[in-house]
Amino acid sequence: MFNRLVNELAVCSLKTVRALTEVHPETINRLFLREERMQEFAPLCKQLAERKRPYKICADEELERICKTVHHQGIVAMIVEPEVIPLSREDLALWAEQGKRGIVLHSVGNDMNLGAIVRSAAFFDIHFLIISELDEDARLSTGAYRVAEGGMEYVTVRSVRKTELFLRDASKVLLTLGADHRARQRLKNMASIVEAAAQKKGARPGIALVVGNEELGLPDEVKEHCHAILRIPGTGNIESLNVAQAATLFLYELYEA
Repeated sequence: MFNRLVNELAVCSLKTVRALTEVHPETINRLFLREERMQEFAPLCKQLAERKRPYKICADEELERICKTVHHQGIVAMIVEPEVIPLSREDLALWAEQGKRGIVLHSVGNDMNLGAIVRSAAFFDIHFLIISELDEDARLSTGAYRVAEGGMEYVTVRSVRKTELFLRDASKVLLTLGADHRARQRLKNMASIVEAAAQKKGARPGIALVVGNEELGLPDEVKEHCHAILRIPGTGNIESLNVAQAATLFLYELYEA
């Protein structure tokens, strides 16, 4: 939930606030928690008091009103509204130089899917996530933070105007891989593709994995800028997996590669 009056976002659930406290405590403006959470978060409360920021012990009903969900697990932090910074040429050059790996979302439906993908990305050591400014559904919301379970603190999020324009430039310096359920090559081919790119570069390649809408897949203007398109094989009884499920399988293979 955004509070537009003070440009704040409610971040809730135990793992999410715990990660926020460990990595970016300076972004927390206010804290609301059940009394039983006080012992664990006493150091944070002390920091807030030193910064003249409030914290308050609350009942579940008040916590629910603050974050607009029953899934708060007894703690809600109000943070500075997260700003998704537009991707810069310097970002792209640095990722390529350092062999960073990331995931690009094209027309991915909602913030819950975004949160689930960020959780998997953090688990598999994915450095960056790119979202399109044109995709209004997938945003860094309270729900996205909660589903990510702390993953937001470990993944760099950047925005681009159009996915295909980003990939046109990125494909010159990164290995770009597309996930599409209609592709000819299978996911198991990823390791050999990454190995070939590493041999050609003489170092670990930077990689951008592109995932799209689970019903429509990737459009041709996106696929034409991918060095390879891969699919997850299945029975065919169901055409495709949920985009977050598919992304997790791809990120696992990328981690192993």
